[in-house]
Amino acid sequence: MNQLAQSTIGTSAAMSIDVEDWFQVQNLSGSIPRDSWDTQERRVEQNTRRMLEIMHRTGARSTCFVLGWVAERHPGLVREIAAAGHEVASHGYGHELIYDIGPDRFREDIRRAKRLLEDIVGRPVVGYRAPNFSITDWAIDILAEEGYTYDSSSFPVVAHDRYGRLTKGGNGQVVYEVAPGIREVCVSSLKVVGRDIPWGGGGWFRLFPYGVFQAGVDRIAKSGQPYVFYIHPWEIDPGQPRVRCARRSHGWRHYMNLHKCADRWERLLRSRSWCAIEDLLSAPPQGSQ
Repeated sequence: MNQLAQSTIGTSAAMSIDVEDWFQVQNLSGSIPRDSWDTQERRVEQNTRRMLEIMHRTGARSTCFVLGWVAERHPGLVREIAAAGHEVASHGYGHELIYDIGPDRFREDIRRAKRLLEDIVGRPVVGYRAPNFSITDWAIDILAEEGYTYDSSSFPVVAHDRYGRLTKGGNGQVVYEVAPGIREVCVSSLKVVGRDIPWGGGGWFRLFPYGVFQAGVDRIAKSGQPYVFYIHPWEIDPGQPRVRCARRSHGWRHYMNLHKCADRWERLLRSRSWCAIEDLLSAPPQGSQ
C-alpha cells in the first residue's frame, strides 16, 4: 500500500475523476463526430496534471476512471496518475452509452480498456464506471465475468435523460453487492422535498452556490453513509474550445461556471479527507469493531 493510501485509511468520502477529454462529452456529441476525435485539440494531459497538483496540495487520494481511448494515446499520463498514489480504474474504451451498443460490443469495450490499462500500470484494474452512468443489469453480469469487482455507475436519482438504472438497489446503502462477485458504489444523491437529486458532482456542483452544495455534503456525511463525488478534467478548464450545440441546454450544461470549478473543487478537497474507492471498499463496515 502506498503512503497516500495509508494516510486515507478510515476515510468515508471517496473522490473520483472520469479522465476523458472535452470533445468526448455526451453533451457535445451532436456537434463533434467520433471520427473527428483525433483531429481535436487535446487538453486532457494539462487538465489532469493540474488536478494531480491540487490533490497533492490537499492530501487527497482519488480513483481515476480512465477512458481507454485516452490511455492509448497518453500512457505516460496514466503512469503519472498511478505514481502519484491514485487508483487507476476503467471508464471503458470508447465512451459509448452502454444501452446503445449492446452486450457484445460492451464486452469488447471493457475488455480492451482493462487490458490496456493493466499493461500500462502493471497491476489489476478492477473498478469500472459507465459513460454517462448508462449502466444496465446485463452490463453488471458482463463486468463480473470480465474480472471487475466493483462498478460505480449507479446514480439513484429521479429520472435523467441519459442515466441507466439497476433493478437491484441498495435499499439506501451506498455500497452493496449488486451481483455475485461484484459490488456497486453509488454516486451520492441528496433527498430534497422527498426527491433524490444528484449531489455527487458534475453540473450540480457547478450550478449551486458552493455553500449550498457543501451543506448538502455535510448532511450526507452525518447520515453515516459514505460520500462519493465525481468530476472531469475538462470541468476545471474554462479555456477549452467553445462548440455550438444543437440543443442549447447541452451547451449550458457543459460550459456553466467552468471558471469557478477549480477553486470550488480545491475548497471541497480541503473540507474533509478523501480516499479512493478501493480504500472505501477495503475499510471495515462502519460501526464494526
